[in-house]
Amino acid sequence: MATASFNMQSVLAAPSGGLISRNIRNTNQLFFKRNAPVGVKCMAQGDPIKEDPSVPLTSTSAAQPQMPPSPPPPVSKPKVSTKFGDLLAFSGPAPERINGRLAMVGFVAAIAVELSKGENVFAQISDGGVGWFLGTTALLTLASMVPLFKGIRAEAKSKGIMTSDAELWNGRFAMLGLVALAFTEYVTGGTLV
Repeated sequence: MATASFNMQSVLAAPSGGLISRNIRNTNQLFFKRNAPVGVKCMAQGDPIKEDPSVPLTSTSAAQPQMPPSPPPPVSKPKVSTKFGDLLAFSGPAPERINGRLAMVGFVAAIAVELSKGENVFAQISDGGVGWFLGTTALLTLASMVPLFKGIRAEAKSKGIMTSDAELWNGRFAMLGLVALAFTEYVTGGTLV
């Protein structure tokens, strides 16, 4: 049976694609030597399997020392870009964070002026609010961009309750709140409080 399958393999593997007359007896003696040393090396990772003491060790397994598995390489952090265009890109780290910070300051300021003077948001803007808005925008943008140009991200400095995710969510709610405040005052024609 082995001779027949070997014949078939030698016919199929012939470089000319045809039948080649070979001496089957010599070929079998070449490939099927008895007692030929064969070494097998296992490259499995994890806990080594306990060897059965009843099975004798062969000469090839006793000659190779066992090496402990090497630890995995440390995971490197991806490099952050400090280019101006990358920081202010649509999906960059700066726009949502800066807009959220401005909205938090703007919402608190709008409510505070409404409570103290009784003016709605549109009256606050027309009574000198544009200058305060531009000054606050320049200051907060500059203060937010300096750490980003140094390669420091807000996620790296967030611990405990004051996390970068909490700041993003507070900024998102402040943006919605400021728009809702202006829309409500526009529809009602007066102050909210």
